[in-house]
Amino acid sequence: MTPIHSTSVLIAGGGPVGLATAVELGTRGIDCTVLEPRTVIAPLRPRAKSSSARTMEHFRRWGLADRLRKAASLPVSLSQQAVYCSTLLGHEITRVDECFGLTAGRRDVFSESGQQVAQPVVETVLREAIAELPTVRLALGWKLTGCSQTDSAVLAEATDENGEARQITADYLVGCDGPDSTTRAAIGGRLEGTADARANRSIIFRAPGLAERVPHGPAVHYWIVNSRFTGVMGRMNLEDVWWINVSATTMEQDGLMTPEALVQAYVGAPLDCEVLATSTWHARMQLADNYQRERIFLAGDAAHLNPPWGGHGYNTGVGDAVNIGWKLAAALQGWGGPELLRSYQTERRAVAQETIALTTATMRASVAMRPTPALESDGADGEQARSELAKIVWRTMEGEFHSLGLVLGYAYPHSSVVVPDESDASDDIPVVASLIDYEPSTRPGARLPHAWLPDGRSLYDLLGAGLTLLVHQESDIEAWAETAERRGVPLTVVRLDGLLPAPDSGTAALLVRPDQHIAWRGTGKPLTADEADAVLARVTGMPG
Repeated sequence: MTPIHSTSVLIAGGGPVGLATAVELGTRGIDCTVLEPRTVIAPLRPRAKSSSARTMEHFRRWGLADRLRKAASLPVSLSQQAVYCSTLLGHEITRVDECFGLTAGRRDVFSESGQQVAQPVVETVLREAIAELPTVRLALGWKLTGCSQTDSAVLAEATDENGEARQITADYLVGCDGPDSTTRAAIGGRLEGTADARANRSIIFRAPGLAERVPHGPAVHYWIVNSRFTGVMGRMNLEDVWWINVSATTMEQDGLMTPEALVQAYVGAPLDCEVLATSTWHARMQLADNYQRERIFLAGDAAHLNPPWGGHGYNTGVGDAVNIGWKLAAALQGWGGPELLRSYQTERRAVAQETIALTTATMRASVAMRPTPALESDGADGEQARSELAKIVWRTMEGEFHSLGLVLGYAYPHSSVVVPDESDASDDIPVVASLIDYEPSTRPGARLPHAWLPDGRSLYDLLGAGLTLLVHQESDIEAWAETAERRGVPLTVVRLDGLLPAPDSGTAALLVRPDQHIAWRGTGKPLTADEADAVLARVTGMPG
């Protein structure tokens, strides 16, 4: 076999998670190669449709948030609502505001709102960004077909679309190669959990003039619920292209097996449409038993699969990419130790486990809705049925649309590279305190509470590429600076006096990681050089 080259980090899979991993590494100057079998991005590939507020915060860090919003077919200003209706042209049941962290205005709790954007657009923007990073190579038409590792390297085999095989050596491998991951098989990992045996169907279709016929106005999603079937549909762009996710129960009905019949049933009236693409999928609730082995790591669908309710799958994968990306960069740059890399599994597997549990509960609630035929009636019986169903929706489905507690509130309280407060020593601290409600916290392991500065900048814009020490009162920072310099740890010091009040009473300093999570919290007493050294050793995973 002819070697392609050696690389610091080999990334198997160039979907959004693999590309995000490459951007995280490439913006830090790390040499990496992405293997992606698809040479062309299919524009009608019906996958993820929304980037969460947390994902958009990462795009902001990469300087890509505005670029992604400009590329998106549907502006946030079009709608931030989800509408429940008996059919698309039928009776409205209820509507939900500020879905999926979408907001047309600025909010204090995040630096970027969510963005409705199709996965092919995300991949296009990330591919363009990679082309601008000199240390990143995108090998289109190539896929990982095998790998092994030694104490000092990963040995990989890649095959192109013509069957030619070549070898690659790398310091590390990140497997972003999906549910049937070659990388996961290579480390002896397996997916644990369940999958729904019933197939759902996605349909992409063109229907000129349909948007103007919808009586409910623009919406992010239209949830179609009646006594015969349920499902979700929405616009893909402003040019008459729509999508439908058809539930398995709908597909079991006689007479609704063709895409055209399904579209017409969901719309609720005769419709001239052109079916552009279809695909089938199964709801899967599965988690890899092992995220890493020595120099090989799993991310995205290779590591976890959850039902699409709430739109957390791709966004959870981007969180994986950021977490492993900055840690690999730290290791390759010499300031991140072995424990930092080992912490990846502890931190990200727990988040995925919680996400699977919460989205599975939402899925079961949606399937459990069984309205009576009166729902579609025009009279008093219909109004009563719709009112009762609206109450059920708000009681059981709010987490589908309002999940900032999960999106912004997940934390790493049990990580070996987070320094707990004395009050945080308990094993009972949750990774996710609430699906719906987000409560900002400076507890170690949590995402740094966001704030807007008086000059209009985000607090996050002040953070450095490495660790950042936020100081809220006069404090002796010489010990930090000297220790960081000696250890080779990139440290940015930001004095917030006069800009922001201390977020918690008694909090004088916060040490923040590159992923905007808090690694250590100080309460006012200046640290000695030895104490600062111990903190830096722990949060970078280095021996003391």
